[in-house]
Amino acid sequence: SKDSGFVPAFRSGSCSEIGPKAYMEDEYICVDNLSEHLGKASGFPSPGAFYGVFDGHGGTDAATFTKKNILKFIVQGFESPDGVKRALRNAFAKADHALADAKNLDPSSGTTALTALMLGRSLIIANAGDSRAVLGKRGRAIELSKDHKPNSTSERLRIEKLGGMIYDGYLNGQLSVARALGDWHIKGQKGSECPLSSEPEVEETTLTEEDEFLIMGCDGLWDVMSSQYAVTIVRKELMAHNDPERCCRELVKEALKRNTCDNLTVVVICFSADPPVPIQVPKTNKRRSISAEGLD
Repeated sequence: SKDSGFVPAFRSGSCSEIGPKAYMEDEYICVDNLSEHLGKASGFPSPGAFYGVFDGHGGTDAATFTKKNILKFIVQGFESPDGVKRALRNAFAKADHALADAKNLDPSSGTTALTALMLGRSLIIANAGDSRAVLGKRGRAIELSKDHKPNSTSERLRIEKLGGMIYDGYLNGQLSVARALGDWHIKGQKGSECPLSSEPEVEETTLTEEDEFLIMGCDGLWDVMSSQYAVTIVRKELMAHNDPERCCRELVKEALKRNTCDNLTVVVICFSADPPVPIQVPKTNKRRSISAEGLD
């Protein structure tokens, strides 16, 4: 294909604010260069990068633990690139179980987890919870994750099949997300299938030069803003100053202006050193007029 020569160059910015809440329970991680971060011997393809957004609840224990350990767990399960998706699923399960076993962490603490692993041109998103990853493709928003809200049709069916209930959008009347790591006070026994799932949905995409950036944000952003609006802001900002950090600050500022009720965490990852180029609208030099022969 015309873009088989595309080699992404990863750079990122982030912004994390408490918003109107009393406590800050979000965490995030940005690794623009995996082989540098893990050591050359790790055998990760270059360019490689890793990003995560973790929206905690019931204290920060689960979010902080997951942020500190999830990449390590992914690397441990990484046998070959064909096994990437399996490695991600296993890492989420491992983090979830480690939270059950940890003596010094609050077992009723939980967190959503949204991760983006970049290996060359391959972008693999894993998501459990209601944070969201959105790709900016020449100005179009492409959602690469689904929000796991208890009320969404597929989650509702899964929850009810396992004997869970949804009251007023809350799983078992307790939790506004349908998937999370931790929350062992709700899950009960390890190994039992539970309405609150820790299993991520995993989505793989091959990047082309049409793909300009990825936005990762917790629900504090998406509760007040459409994916397309966020992409439009980021693209406009990048064309002005090419700084992903400033893009994140702009999104957070806009969400606060729109009265979000939550903590705000946003990560923007660019796939090229250059800013996006203006979108060319094909100009036709002929004035369109209805002619007689077009009518029969």
